[in-house]
Amino acid sequence: MELVYAVCVGFMSACGIFLMLRGHTFTLVIGLTLLSYAVNLFLFASGGLTIGAPAVLNGSENYADPLPQALVLTAIVIGFAMTAFAVILAMRGRSDMGNDHVDGTEPFDRLAAEEKS
Repeated sequence: MELVYAVCVGFMSACGIFLMLRGHTFTLVIGLTLLSYAVNLFLFASGGLTIGAPAVLNGSENYADPLPQALVLTAIVIGFAMTAFAVILAMRGRSDMGNDHVDGTEPFDRLAAEEKS
């Protein structure tokens, strides 16, 4: 169970970083969101994966750790605010520059350069 969970977190992190390295602001926002989801899953797994364990009630011997759950809840709120801010910046950049490239310029068109030479 832990191996599958770790592979999923690693795959989500790799996909998020790959999308963040693309040249468009939309893929940057999607990659940032995917990376924040991977971090949330990592924080949740840091408390140990317990199945069927109750919360801290009645002095039980085996219980789920509430600290990672509180950290994930806080990270979800911060991630949502960060995503909303990034979307607004992407929309503003598209309206100001006329395209959705991160650096604001059109990518170098290889075919057009070959036709000129």
